[in-house]
Amino acid sequence: MTRRQIEDRLGELGDLYAETSGGGPWAWNQARGAFLRRLVADVRRPGFELLIAESTALTGCAYGFPVRGDGPWWEGLDGHLPGSLLRLAASGRLFVVSRILVPPRVRRQNQDRAWNLARRLQRRLLTDHGAALGVTLVGSSDHRTVEALRSWGWRYAEGDTPWAYPHGTFRVLTLGT
Repeated sequence: MTRRQIEDRLGELGDLYAETSGGGPWAWNQARGAFLRRLVADVRRPGFELLIAESTALTGCAYGFPVRGDGPWWEGLDGHLPGSLLRLAASGRLFVVSRILVPPRVRRQNQDRAWNLARRLQRRLLTDHGAALGVTLVGSSDHRTVEALRSWGWRYAEGDTPWAYPHGTFRVLTLGT
């Protein structure tokens, strides 16, 4: 989608976030606003891409941007990436997947199937940009998101055992193409 198309659909994207994030109406309004502010900031990044899935209504989306070794870093990403990912970023083959929004049933059902909506969206983001690897940060306490991402093929950046990831504010997850 172009920046203009995204601007035109911000309300729908915010509603999708609220519907897929869980929690009650108070949490939706607060989280929806934070999501939209972050999305508007991310849209300005070079190489930003947002993919949507829709039938009669918006049903899912995924977005992100390439990370270059010589450009500005994703807010909060620097200081968390292992050296091997920094080298990949310098080669221009690292892609940040900022967010994947899908209905709760997609998080729970057929997670390992190639046709799973989340899997298709994330694969398309990476292949469209020729990325060798996708990377994302997830809050350490956000076990639900980590579980969903891992079911879609994501792995801990420092090794694929629970004790391998650094204890801190974020978990770094990667996805190969």
